[in-house]
Amino acid sequence: MELDALRQKWPRHAEIPFDSASKMMATLHGHGAQARVVLKGAPEMLLPLCGLARRGSESVPLDEATRSAADAAGVAMAEQALRLLAVAEVSASSLDESAGFAQFQDHAVFLGLIGQMDPPREEVKGAVAECRAAGIRPVMVTGDHKATGLAIATALGIAQPGDIAVDGTELEQMSEQDLRASLGRISVFARVHPAQKLRIVSAFQAERNVVAMTGDGVNDAPALARADVGVAMGITGTEVAKGAAKIIISNDNFATIVNAVEEGRLVYRNLKKVVLFLFATSIDEVIVLMLALFFGYPLPLAAVQILWINIVTEGTVTVNLIMEPLEGDEMSQRPVSMDEPLVTRKMLKRMALMVTASVISIFGVFVWQTSTGAPFALVQSETFTMVAICQWFNVLNCRSETQSVLSFSIFKNYWLIGGLVLGNVLQFLVIYAEPMNRIFHTVPIPLVDFFVLGAVASLVLWAEEVRKYFARRKLLVVKAATE
Repeated sequence: MELDALRQKWPRHAEIPFDSASKMMATLHGHGAQARVVLKGAPEMLLPLCGLARRGSESVPLDEATRSAADAAGVAMAEQALRLLAVAEVSASSLDESAGFAQFQDHAVFLGLIGQMDPPREEVKGAVAECRAAGIRPVMVTGDHKATGLAIATALGIAQPGDIAVDGTELEQMSEQDLRASLGRISVFARVHPAQKLRIVSAFQAERNVVAMTGDGVNDAPALARADVGVAMGITGTEVAKGAAKIIISNDNFATIVNAVEEGRLVYRNLKKVVLFLFATSIDEVIVLMLALFFGYPLPLAAVQILWINIVTEGTVTVNLIMEPLEGDEMSQRPVSMDEPLVTRKMLKRMALMVTASVISIFGVFVWQTSTGAPFALVQSETFTMVAICQWFNVLNCRSETQSVLSFSIFKNYWLIGGLVLGNVLQFLVIYAEPMNRIFHTVPIPLVDFFVLGAVASLVLWAEEVRKYFARRKLLVVKAATE
């Protein structure tokens, strides 16, 4: 087919553009007696306008048998995941856009159906599987015929056995209660208009779901704005859609959304790691100081030493903990509930264990060294160093909730390695550099004492290692029970 020659022979003079309500468009072509209007659109919208059908070179009445045959052919094509268009024509020399499609009622001649294959990208099926493993349920909202949508959704794993597709007409007839009751079974919404997209999003939210909505057109903007996370396509998306969305995908790839979910879970998990670390390493200092006051001991830490711990020792590893890479199980975890606090009961239990181990180590060394009659400046310097070492062990503990420090390679986070090295160097200087001794009220510690302090402080590490061991065993039991 020579497209340029065809356009010269049948130039377009006017049109009724496509819109989501009519699901059709019309164009006027040709001159004089040969002029005609060509219609194309959704079969269920176009066929009712047709009073005739083209059979060979003749136009014959479009009887019920022909309509049924056209409907059956459309369903058969849709079930093969083909996108459907019906085509018709009207002999006319003008096109009144204001009159809409009603002007063609019973005058249109049905020409036939077109089935187009628009295969999903290869990576989409894998991305859908990742979503399901992560507790995210994909639902298709499509302008295609519902049979086409259901066929594609089934092939991609979006629709599970027993799931159904609902089109805009059926959705219009459903009450809000019926819709919300059926949401668990509906995997495809087909031929829906913008107001219905908004209704779908609202229905899922009413069932306390966190809803992400993807879209690219002007008609998607209300639903994108209403969704908890509106995701617009960066290439094909309109400026209106991008303005209404919270996230813009630059490559229009569904798999990128899944990657974004994984990165989001990583950020949230790392944030909780930092919160756990900061709480644990602040509470233990407070408890140690309070115990010393309660039992009548002098303060185990000078004010300037506390300042050093909170700014320098913590500062060299806190930001670095945010840089933790993926642990590998982010997309096998269930989504976090909207009602879940940042500091959970599980975190509080871990915090209690880490604080207890730290307090026993730090206060134990302080009391023991005090009882030996050692100079108080040395006792205070060793207690100060014990706090730093316990914090280094605790930052290793916080890297994972279940994976052992001994097996979870620290070399995955070079930022944390650098922070620990820097923290050790700075602590060495504050203990052994004479100018720093005057500022921070410290004295050099015998080298052998460093090994003793490290061994005692490791209680913080081993206590968490024991807890992680039993946590991993519990996960294995739960996994075996679910399989």
